[in-house]
Formats: sequence, structure tokens, C-alpha cells
Amino acid sequence: MTEAHFHLRDIAAVDTDAIDLIAQRMRATLVEVEGEREGTAMYSMDWLRDRVRWHLDPAAARARVVVAENNRGEVVGHTIFRVEADPADAELGLISTTYVAPEVRRHGVAGLLLSCAEAWFRDLGLGRSATWTSATNAPLIGLYERYGYAVAERAPNELTGTAMIRLERQLA
Repeated sequence: MTEAHFHLRDIAAVDTDAIDLIAQRMRATLVEVEGEREGTAMYSMDWLRDRVRWHLDPAAARARVVVAENNRGEVVGHTIFRVEADPADAELGLISTTYVAPEVRRHGVAGLLLSCAEAWFRDLGLGRSATWTSATNAPLIGLYERYGYAVAERAPNELTGTAMIRLERQLA
């Protein structure tokens, strides 16, 4: 499969099936990165669903929740991104989460989702894009490095103590 076999769409707050699926996959990402015990204990499924909904509420955040679908209309990935203030109070584009189903990893879905976020950030006039991940999340770090991101900050996860890194790049 190539990128041409996937298309992106924003979800809406009324799309409860997509919200549930994204929350499940957010949990799956936590388990992949933190391990089964820590990943499931960090956040309840209700909290994860509420977090997706928060990103869909224009009164709460300037954000988008985007899914990637294959040519059969199946959701094979998602990303959530928003405008965020960094510690210096400058706005940047923050990619909060990305997930790609294992069976379509390395088929361009993650790059398609990342490019969508960056294009939206540029349209808003933001000069930087960033994401946080575990310092051991080699696949995601590799993806972002291929797109020109570099480590900008290191800090422990507030809940687990996991070593985290913020990857960042300037947007042209």
C-alpha cells in the first residue's frame, strides 16, 4: 500500500464510534510505550474519551482530531494536534498523540498524519511544531527525525517518571 490508498478526515464531537476507537488506541499507545501495567493504570478509558472530546471543543482548544482511513473506510490511524503555549508563552503546534495500526505501519500513514498537522500549523502562522514521547520510543523518534525534528527538551513523565523528550522543528 502507498499513501494514495489512505485518506484523512476530521472527526466531529458526535462521532462517538471514532472517539471510542481513538481512546482505545491512545491506551494501546500508552501500553506500547509504558508497558501493560503502567499503560493501563495511567488514565481511565472515560478520561481518554473525555480528552479526545476536549480537543473537539472549540471553546477548550484550537485543535483537530484527524483519522486516516484505508480504501475500505476503516480507520487505520489517528492524530490529535493543537495550538499550545510553550514555557516561554510563545505559541507552537503540539502533536499530542499519533497512532497507526500495526498492519499498516511503514506504509506512509504516520507521515501523512504528521504532514497534515504541520500544514495546519503553518496555515495558522505557527513557526514551530513539537511532540512529546518516551525517550525509548525509537519508532516515533525515528519518524520525527526523518522529518527534521530534534530533541529540544528532556523531562520525566509527571505520572510515571518515564524519561520523556520533546522533539521540535522550525516550520518554513
